[in-house]
Amino acid sequence: MSRNFARGACPGLSSPMETGDGLLVRFLPAKPIPLRALARLCAAARAHGNGTVEISARGSIQIRGLSADSAPLLANAILALGIDTGGGVPVLTDPLPDDPAALIDANALAADLRKALAASRLTLAPKVSVIMDSGGRLHLDALAADVRVRGVATAGGPLLHIAVAGDAATAQPLGAVAPNEMCEGMLRLLTVIASYGPEARAADVLRRDGIAAFRDAIRTRIAFEPPPPRRFSINMVGAHGLKDSLYALGVALAFGHVEAHTLGALADIARTHDALWARPAPDRTLLLGPFKRTAIKTMRDEARRLGFAVDPSDPRRRIAACPGAPHCMHGLIPARRLAAEIARVETLPVGDGIALHVSGCAKGCAHPRPAPLTVVGADKGCGIVRDGTARDAPAYYVREGELVPMLVGMFEVAHA
Repeated sequence: MSRNFARGACPGLSSPMETGDGLLVRFLPAKPIPLRALARLCAAARAHGNGTVEISARGSIQIRGLSADSAPLLANAILALGIDTGGGVPVLTDPLPDDPAALIDANALAADLRKALAASRLTLAPKVSVIMDSGGRLHLDALAADVRVRGVATAGGPLLHIAVAGDAATAQPLGAVAPNEMCEGMLRLLTVIASYGPEARAADVLRRDGIAAFRDAIRTRIAFEPPPPRRFSINMVGAHGLKDSLYALGVALAFGHVEAHTLGALADIARTHDALWARPAPDRTLLLGPFKRTAIKTMRDEARRLGFAVDPSDPRRRIAACPGAPHCMHGLIPARRLAAEIARVETLPVGDGIALHVSGCAKGCAHPRPAPLTVVGADKGCGIVRDGTARDAPAYYVREGELVPMLVGMFEVAHA
């Protein structure tokens, strides 16, 4: 197994990425994970890695601290557990099983698409992705993808609205197809992307030839259907109703990471309340269920005791932070430790979304989008960027030991 990792690629089970604390692997579960399997996955993360498990902003599981020898052992352990890691082009589905508001079976359609893609042998850029949104409660509107599908209700039954290159607000709409036309239509769109080269993305096609390149490829299979209405933003944290008067509970990993033994303990507690599955979800969260309504408070209290964020207003939910030094070879400041210190003072400005991004270096992996305030590691110390990203030039620098008191003062002024 190679230790080399090409920039722009993704660290899969068979292609780990080298970081400051060893190798990292990432996979996107295609289905809910049985709780027994999750507990055993946590044991494997301790046995073969450094015991740190992460959930990414897009809902992938990451396991850190592997070696060239132990990474294949972890991959074999995951396969032996029967965890469906998807493989190939990432096809993301909304993460709530048995959602009574779902218009289509997104998981079944995603499985069909994965099979079709595997048979097609298309060569696509490593980061090309597809979103399959059922139209249910926990939507994926905030995530960008090369091709996105959303279930929509029509007088003749559910259709699948297709758009390309962006999140729900920015993607370019194409129209709608019937569920039985979805696989062929998606293959045609992805074939267009592949035809522009092995590194091409949907946005590259739009820049070169506009939306016509996609419309021409799918013209005979797509019907005009106006874009579906925009939806309110959602929070994965909290209780979510399922069919049959059952519930799922969403909890967040503080800054996206947790010790494997802690995650395993949460899985064991959930099992004592008759839960069956867990599913990683976007925004660094984990859904567990199904629960009876009477078990939700107890589970929330137990998750809080273990250090998970169980309230959408938890200040850790408004701070994005990468591992930073020493866990990442590029990190110049201990981003997560600093983020935890800042969260404890609880003086973040009131509002929604990310208020502060703490980045170990200028790559800005944890939050590529602009934030009201960004702290970025640099040779000069902690760079401060207002209303920008970690890639922007800092307005000024402070020493690491001065950072938290300075930010507390800034936030207190903002509250005044």
